[in-house]
Amino acid sequence: MNKELLAALEQLEKEKQIPREVLFDAIENSLLTACKNHFGKNDNMKVELNRETCDYFLYAEKEVVEEVEDPVTQISLVDARKISGDAGVGDMVKVEIKSQEFGRIAAQNARNVITQKIREEERNVVYSIFSEKEKNIVTGIVQRMVGNNIAIDLGKTDALLMEKEQVPTEHFRPTERIKLYVLEVKDTNKGPKVLVSRTHPELVKKLFETEVAEIKDGTVEIMAIAREAGSRTKIAVWSQNPNVDAVGACVGMNSTRVNAIVDELRGEKIDIVSWDENPGSFIQNALSPAKPLAVFADPDEKTAKVVVPDHQLSLAIGKEGQNARLAARLTGYKIDIKSETQAKDAPGFRYEDYLDDYEEYDGEDYEEYEEYEEGSENFEEN
Repeated sequence: MNKELLAALEQLEKEKQIPREVLFDAIENSLLTACKNHFGKNDNMKVELNRETCDYFLYAEKEVVEEVEDPVTQISLVDARKISGDAGVGDMVKVEIKSQEFGRIAAQNARNVITQKIREEERNVVYSIFSEKEKNIVTGIVQRMVGNNIAIDLGKTDALLMEKEQVPTEHFRPTERIKLYVLEVKDTNKGPKVLVSRTHPELVKKLFETEVAEIKDGTVEIMAIAREAGSRTKIAVWSQNPNVDAVGACVGMNSTRVNAIVDELRGEKIDIVSWDENPGSFIQNALSPAKPLAVFADPDEKTAKVVVPDHQLSLAIGKEGQNARLAARLTGYKIDIKSETQAKDAPGFRYEDYLDDYEEYDGEDYEEYEEYEEGSENFEEN
């Protein structure tokens, strides 16, 4: 039994996750390559490798003849019977080839064949592992800066976090562990190339799936998401189970669930709102924390007119228009926001006409909400 070879194969299988059968095939091919390089390329050369003991038998199949014309493929009856006592003319016998007879170059070529096969299979294993993680999140360790890009250690391979996929407000230190969204895995000649992102909206979605058990088991669904990476995200959730509070499940007791995600995103604000099949109600929810007085949505044109209290206009629009812009992306509607005074003064625009279709909010205390600087009033989904 070749114990050293068997131990080496077991170690390779464990460390590189390369199937042992693939390694056996590599060894067989390497022996044949060395044999053919030394004795000439002949199809009658074979190798048998015992999978249990790693002992191998290298031989050439030769036809038994009365008179040998081609010594490479034929053997005399006298010589054949030295190998097999009952050999007869026309039979095929296995003539052993001693691997010790191989020259240095042939042995070197055999080793190169095995090494190349191991490298190929190692790349295939890594590609297989990470292709299954495509469109999902992985944990990586920050290594170093490569220009404006960041090299990330993913364990089996490395990834490069490109500058365009980085959040401008985030700064990482070497050895820091971070979550990344796998955009794509490419199979290249130099091994798998893993493309990752910290800005993609799906990163937030996958973090919620990881953190919130109700999302993972399908009780709560994420219906829409809009993100401005590093600043704010709006996410719309819904549950078929009337006894489940979808928003509450995502927030968690004492906000533990959403805070864990905010921490991972380095303080990015997250608004969790209820999704509604009624576009008017959905738009009302999406504009949170503002409380619109009335909403009129046109599903055909994908436009909506929204009326808010005078003192909530800035809140509905948000700083530099962010709140309304994210609401537009979340709902897919172009939103026209007017204050109550603006709506009353606008010719032909009577928000009172829409109150029959959309419930008016009762008199809540709006002063508790923070007001931001007023920006533009019209926003398109972009």
